[in-house]
Amino acid sequence: MKTFIETERLLLRPLHADDLEAWYEMDSDPEVHIYLGNNPVTDKQHLHDVLGNLQQQYIDNGIGRWAVTDKNTHEFLGWAGLKLMKKPGENSPYYDLGYRLLRKHWGKGYATEAALAWVKYGFNEMNLPEICGRTNVGNSASKNVLQKAGLKYIDERTFDGAPDAWFTCSKEQWLHDQK
Repeated sequence: MKTFIETERLLLRPLHADDLEAWYEMDSDPEVHIYLGNNPVTDKQHLHDVLGNLQQQYIDNGIGRWAVTDKNTHEFLGWAGLKLMKKPGENSPYYDLGYRLLRKHWGKGYATEAALAWVKYGFNEMNLPEICGRTNVGNSASKNVLQKAGLKYIDERTFDGAPDAWFTCSKEQWLHDQK
């Protein structure tokens, strides 16, 4: 597994225990969870358990959600990455492009920069045939990130009881769009 991805302003790397304090700040913020089921984290142990699951995904799948950090200061800004998942109502696996940032870092283009880096990595390094993304239908900022990352709107689907806007991009389409 690659150990980091570098962009103009960001360093993306696997999450580790040193990220837990800032990660808790992000995931305990009710504003961050408006489009995520309004269920902010209230227990730091929960994130410690999630970290263990993520680290197992790194081992099992060679990929997962990674820390998004400022390249110069190494400050934790949030997380982003590709996660192997199953489509609702289907058995077929897919790679989900996801991201989440501390609220103080919203509106600075970090989510888009990280998403673009992951799409490029997924197609160029992992040779994935397709990358998908989903967001709550009301989350226009996240829809914009997915579109700027090259994914195209497909339809609405229900995930965990909520309506989500689904996006996808094939490697073939992405390569065509790069011309």
